[in-house]
Amino acid sequence: MRNETISICKAIAIILMVMGHADCPSWLSAFLYEFHMPLFFVAAGYFFSLHYLNDEATFIKKRLRGLYLPFVQWSLFFLVIHNLMFRIGLLNEQYGNWTGGVTHPYTWHQAEQRLWNIVTAMGGYDEFLAGAFWFFRGLLVASLLYLFTFKIGTWLWRRFAHSEPSDKALHLWIPLAICVTMLLLAGWKTAENLKVVNLVQGGYRDIMGCFFFASGFLFRQWQHLYRPRWWHNVVLFAVVALFSVYATANMNWRSTFEQFLSLPLPALCGCLLTYNVATFIDRFDNRVKRILVYIGDHTLIIFVLHIISFKVVSALKILYYGMDWAQIGCHMVIHDHSADDLFFLAYTFVGVGLPLCIEWCYLHITQRIIHSHK
Repeated sequence: MRNETISICKAIAIILMVMGHADCPSWLSAFLYEFHMPLFFVAAGYFFSLHYLNDEATFIKKRLRGLYLPFVQWSLFFLVIHNLMFRIGLLNEQYGNWTGGVTHPYTWHQAEQRLWNIVTAMGGYDEFLAGAFWFFRGLLVASLLYLFTFKIGTWLWRRFAHSEPSDKALHLWIPLAICVTMLLLAGWKTAENLKVVNLVQGGYRDIMGCFFFASGFLFRQWQHLYRPRWWHNVVLFAVVALFSVYATANMNWRSTFEQFLSLPLPALCGCLLTYNVATFIDRFDNRVKRILVYIGDHTLIIFVLHIISFKVVSALKILYYGMDWAQIGCHMVIHDHSADDLFFLAYTFVGVGLPLCIEWCYLHITQRIIHSHK
């Protein structure tokens, strides 16, 4: 079901994600990382329908078609071109990420192993060209986990209440119980440094993703009671800002117990703040709204191509500062001068705009080819 307010929310989230990957100022990065990835999980949960409780196959097929298949398709694409990127100079073994780590060409055996990891575990993707691909696995696992735990919740309700779950149970108590359960599991996991060994990166993002997915479903059910005022936005902004300064957290898979405790409140406040802004934008039928709706409806291609699109701006930055050309291999962007220039804005603009242009051109060309053969 199309909802332009949620499309605008997703557009804001993807723009903030690209900006965060573009070495924006540290204060801005800390602020947006509090909520921009949780927002995607909340938006996905917003559209979860209770009819999937009796039609699990349809939900699972939609999730696989919308998340697993694109992940495999694009991970294999970047696997195939990985060594080519070294030959043409877009990757190298001299410059890497901000911690100093670099990437290397794959041997045939390494490529084979990554192929197996991609298909069987939704891992093994190219860290320097597809670093955001954890989201596909995280959302797939989170959404399937939500369906599974919701089914368990309804079974427990029937068993102990000796009746079918009421509307309030389905729309409030069971999803609320899932939220609490996921928080308890995430807290246990981070406090004891535990790992879900059959999930790449250990499962923290997947568990917290399920919490935010459930939060989105809950918001949808009780949205009619939500009456935001202007001062609510001030409070929501202040909460996110204070946490970003004094108790920074994000959906980092290595999160500590303290970082886990710091995440839910500012993340949900940031999501509500974004929703309020999107609601305001949605009131006006203007170019800004139409652009944001378009971006929000095409986030997949931005997820996939924004990092490699950064190379265009990196080339310009090298020319502007007279840098070593090999710095184009930096991940995700060139880090020199990032603290005192505004290139992060160019990275953001190109990281969002170029993938959309590529997709538009591809669709336009394929449609013309199809029509020419009719």
